[in-house]
Amino acid sequence: MIPLTVLTGFLGAGKTTLLNALLKHPAMADTAVLINEFGEVGLDHLLVDRLDGDTVLLNAGCLCCTIRGDLAQALENLWDRVLAGQAVKRVVVETTGLADPAPILHTLMSDPRIGARFVLDGVVTLVDAATGVATLDTQPEAQRQAAVADRIVLTKTDIAPAEATTALRDRLAALNPVAPILVASHGAIDPALLLAAGPYDPAVRAPDVAAWIGAAAPHHHGHHHHHDPNRHDARIQALCLTFDAPLPWDGLATFLEMLAMTRGAAVLRMKGILDLVGEDRPVAVHGVQHIFHPPKRLAAWPEGEARRSRLVFILRDLDPAVVRDGLAAFIDAAGQAPAIVPA
Repeated sequence: MIPLTVLTGFLGAGKTTLLNALLKHPAMADTAVLINEFGEVGLDHLLVDRLDGDTVLLNAGCLCCTIRGDLAQALENLWDRVLAGQAVKRVVVETTGLADPAPILHTLMSDPRIGARFVLDGVVTLVDAATGVATLDTQPEAQRQAAVADRIVLTKTDIAPAEATTALRDRLAALNPVAPILVASHGAIDPALLLAAGPYDPAVRAPDVAAWIGAAAPHHHGHHHHHDPNRHDARIQALCLTFDAPLPWDGLATFLEMLAMTRGAAVLRMKGILDLVGEDRPVAVHGVQHIFHPPKRLAAWPEGEARRSRLVFILRDLDPAVVRDGLAAFIDAAGQAPAIVPA
């Protein structure tokens, strides 16, 4: 399975600069980059070889392909190249500045040919520190990009006033309490900070599991919606839930299915690491709107850490209490029934 990173961010956030810096890094050799148009991306000084109308080979050993129309088709074409011997270790999909990342995630999760070959490694959202607050105020897509991110990267902090950056950090943390907020210095960042960003990879390392389940301090138990309801991003709210007792899979799965069917459009993203009844390994779950990934067993719980479940929902136009109370009811009901362990 080839890991795939989605790189998003609003127009002018510096995606091209970051991409250029990343692709010069030895860790990024044999990366395939899918971009909407070569013309928009200033990779010209890196180009060595135009393999065909839609594909160029960069001298860093990276392949760049234009997405003509359909992402699924672009990934199919890329897979044909892999079968023909092209070395591809990872894929980066760079979205247009106005894009909502959800359709890209849907393609990865719902297209069986794609899902068998490529695995989501994470969503990286760039935010311009100088204009970020104004963009979040005026552009719902920018809010969504930040809300669904696994990593948020602030760019242009060197030219933004410090107080603007602080206000932006607070705003982003409220929109997305689980994504680390990183800083790109003059457009460059260590690729290691951006790769292996999601807890959905079965090979995920124990420290990552520990970081994920440990990130919910007790005061975070779903209280994010006590913010001023008049704040700018009130339509998007994060709900973080932790459970110290093992959860029954059947109750949880039934609830998630019901939520996806009835309120799927309101669930921008759901992710979690679960301690399930009858299961001795952590189980990762991941959903985008009305599509949920099958649960994946991770390698192991971190040694010496208490096992606990942690679920994060990024919701739009849905009161977090509805999700919290509904989940509690289903878990409670399932607790009265014999447990069914996922296959």
